[in-house]
Amino acid sequence: MYKLIPILLLVAAVHGQGNGDLDSVLSQIFGPPPGTNPAQPSTNQPIQDKTKASTIVPPIKTNSGDEEDLSCKMPDGQEGECVSYYLCNVSNNTVITDGVGVIDIRVRDGPCASYIDTCCLVPDKRPPDQPIKPQPKPDQPQHEGCGWANPEGADLRTTGEINGETKFGEFPWMVAILRIEAVNENEPDGQKLNVYVGGGSLIHRSVVLTAAHYVVNAAALRIRAGEWDTQSTKEIYPFQDRDVASVETHKDFNKGNLFYDVALLFLAQPVDLAPNVRLACLPQPKMKQDDGTRCFATGWGKDKFSKEGRYQVILKKIELPVVKHDKCQAALRKTRLGRFFQLHSTFMCAGGEPGKDTCKGDGGSPLSCPIEYEKDRYVQAGIVAWGIGCGDDGTPGVYVDVSVLRDWIDDKVVGKGYDPKTYTY
Repeated sequence: MYKLIPILLLVAAVHGQGNGDLDSVLSQIFGPPPGTNPAQPSTNQPIQDKTKASTIVPPIKTNSGDEEDLSCKMPDGQEGECVSYYLCNVSNNTVITDGVGVIDIRVRDGPCASYIDTCCLVPDKRPPDQPIKPQPKPDQPQHEGCGWANPEGADLRTTGEINGETKFGEFPWMVAILRIEAVNENEPDGQKLNVYVGGGSLIHRSVVLTAAHYVVNAAALRIRAGEWDTQSTKEIYPFQDRDVASVETHKDFNKGNLFYDVALLFLAQPVDLAPNVRLACLPQPKMKQDDGTRCFATGWGKDKFSKEGRYQVILKKIELPVVKHDKCQAALRKTRLGRFFQLHSTFMCAGGEPGKDTCKGDGGSPLSCPIEYEKDRYVQAGIVAWGIGCGDDGTPGVYVDVSVLRDWIDDKVVGKGYDPKTYTY
């Protein structure tokens, strides 16, 4: 059931990637902030392998006004109760609760309405304030610094990601950017909406990196760190919302051609680092990625460049090869851009494989490339900017080249009194 939050309702309003084709506002809702009782379902934006169908998690349906039926049957026929995966003392066929959950996210027809719940015998049920905290395995290194992914997930380990879903907390620097708007423009102090704007990356506990074209005209912004499944608030590590105190966009940003399409969001309060909330690394100035390097773009964006395209519920990833500047320019000249098109120096490209690309709603999201000789560590080489379609004909997507703008980023971060070492590896 769609349970409305009385004070805060989150609606996804999606813009184009920068090519001028805008979708209408979509009433697709994120979940409520942690700590509230209503479990409001929602949808967002993703990155998508369009060779496969999108995965939309249906909301849990209950009768309005009635208490949800949590009863279930164990595999041996015993009566149990559906609880969050970290509130049951024993393992069963659905979830292993020895500190690390294992869930097949394709399954929606188990004994519990929510795939993130497990059927638990009542004597094994733990109080909500006594969850089973995951303990790191002895062979799991505890990394310091930026850019460390969680390839097996942060606490909630999942299997069966057949449509490109990320694991929970796999790319912990990924954030959603929201615009705060009044429900009634004549009542600015009344109920507020959180309107989805685009993606971003956390480079400091108080700083988010994103594309300028999503935030340049926004009056009031908020970021959400640690989000994964936008229809669930049952993960043991919650997402974190923070208001944006100020926005810095590049002085040479051109909204017509998206040159210098970079912005920094400075938060009113820092986020708290957690297994699902970590910092991205940025490349050194002018440090280009080699042609063919396989990188990951992440987001909740559309799976098709049309009104039929759907926004994803679970954060998606897509693996794309870097395409060097001149090759990308040659490919773009074969599109409607024409044979005289010049790819600006602030852009880089990735993709070119049919059916694989970033898409609407992914703008501002990071393109993360592996750091050589450091397993599971990444550097953010690009920011999703624009493209011609969404991988329909194998044309590469265009990204802001972070290495070209690294000096500008450092200058603005230092100017606010923060240390660039947080995103330096």
